[in-house]
Amino acid sequence: MTEGARAVLDSVKAPDARRAAREFVAQAGRDAAFQLEACVHCGQCADACHFHLVTGDPRHVPIYKLRPMLKAYQREAAPFSSVKKALGLAPPEVTAEELHEWSELLYDSCNLCGRCTLVCPMGIDIAGLVRLAREGMAAGGFAPADLYKAAARALDTGSPIGVRWPALKRQIELQERETGLRVPVDVEGAEYMVVLSSIEIMGFPEIIGALARIFRHAGASWTIPSAGFEATNIGVQMGARDVAAELLSRIVEAAERLKVKCVVSPECGHAYSALRWEGPNLLGRRYAFEVVQITELLDRFVREGRLRLRGKDARRLTFHDPCQLVRRGGLAEAPHRLMDGVSANQARMPGAGAASFCCGGGGGVSAIHRAEGLRFAAFACKKQQIDASGAEALVTACGNCRNVLEEAIEHHGMTLPVLGLTELVAQYLEPETGAG
Repeated sequence: MTEGARAVLDSVKAPDARRAAREFVAQAGRDAAFQLEACVHCGQCADACHFHLVTGDPRHVPIYKLRPMLKAYQREAAPFSSVKKALGLAPPEVTAEELHEWSELLYDSCNLCGRCTLVCPMGIDIAGLVRLAREGMAAGGFAPADLYKAAARALDTGSPIGVRWPALKRQIELQERETGLRVPVDVEGAEYMVVLSSIEIMGFPEIIGALARIFRHAGASWTIPSAGFEATNIGVQMGARDVAAELLSRIVEAAERLKVKCVVSPECGHAYSALRWEGPNLLGRRYAFEVVQITELLDRFVREGRLRLRGKDARRLTFHDPCQLVRRGGLAEAPHRLMDGVSANQARMPGAGAASFCCGGGGGVSAIHRAEGLRFAAFACKKQQIDASGAEALVTACGNCRNVLEEAIEHHGMTLPVLGLTELVAQYLEPETGAG
């Protein structure tokens, strides 16, 4: 474990408001400082946030959640801050009591979904700033205890919920028995290396069998690494750069060890954003391989004629757009093209695509026990979209979304199956010649 990662985990034992404030200021570089100063208090972000919409609590206005970071910046680094401090006009120091209160605002009531960013007339990336503010909270020891524990497990075992290689190996063996297909492990020189999230491994292991059928059909070589297979990055979610970098380095080392051309990010939104968009900056170097999300790869295979689909699901299906894939990641069209290929009756939700509401559990919220009640309440916005679609089944391309949606659907007394898009594509592959 790196010294920086250890320091983050140790910070929770002795929370330090000054350490948090120093990190707030360090994160407020030129672009972030400009955005912190640019808010005109129009309230547009309030109407975009599902937490504010369902509670009406003014503390849940997205830009308000940045108040401690803004105060620290204005006191220490803003233009004329030294003069203002000398004259007694600077904001007071951020206190531990304030940060304990703001912990619930920056973590429990924010999914980093970016819907607030989408509507801001000043172009402020509010979600991005919350991500930076979490760096200060984590460094100072003010992130939720559940996230520190998950980070410790991830650094120790490789997984935030403690999934080790023997557990994945067992799931692979079960899927090989189920499909009759070999799942290649640690194959050097394979074109694609697939990484998985713990939620998929333990909650939806059938995706492993689906991948085996898909890669066989596409005629593509692939492998799963026995070390570095975990895609979930709790460091990015909690705001711990050193933790995030160490977890990412394990995937990169596996890809380089196996000399693969492409790493396939799984059905997990934050895993995709961490690996593809934040990874090179966190590690300070470019990858020697391509990163592609599984939905993006499936769409590519279909358009190239390498995956041929036959038959369609007759149910009225609607697709939940994972925020980190669609709104933040730019994969707006690929999932819906795939849906058109496997659904005879696709019904898009109102606001589908970039404006879709979050499932409520992203950004680490699903791992915070104290946030459960608020998460279920926030699902009301998603429920309205689902109900308006008239869907008989819900499809998504994120294992965390799938898990959160299933829990919320049960909590709200709904009867609605939740399906994985990768498995749906595998179900409707054209039978191979000679297959029974």
